[in-house]
Amino acid sequence: MDTERVTERDAAWTAPSVECPSRTVLEVLANKWVLYVLGALRQHDGPMRFNQLGRVLPGITQKMLTQTLRTLERNGLVARRVYPTVPPRVEYAPTPLGYEAGRLTMLIGEWALTHVDEILTARAAFDDRTATPPAPIG
Repeated sequence: MDTERVTERDAAWTAPSVECPSRTVLEVLANKWVLYVLGALRQHDGPMRFNQLGRVLPGITQKMLTQTLRTLERNGLVARRVYPTVPPRVEYAPTPLGYEAGRLTMLIGEWALTHVDEILTARAAFDDRTATPPAPIG
């Protein structure tokens, strides 16, 4: 990778201000469980129930799944449908906006799989460097 070459687009980029609405959107999408839930919903052929999602997302707690689904619903990425049955049946499905965001999550996942070995190697090298105490002076 040529780190010396800066494109015009790179030179023009600045971090969004604190007031910029895009920051709130990125804060939602940058959550690992948001990425996983959107990915699971996108891969499924139809709406999913809460427990189905919990089964396909190992490690997620009920509390975290509830919070994540509410965040996604609030931001228009997931639609929640409640059926008037006893007990109530609730299903979740990505909205068109959620499907589009799901494409991004898929690309991030593909990138992660492609580069996981490089990341793990860099992480191990960093840990080795920082785990060695500095030599005494003098």
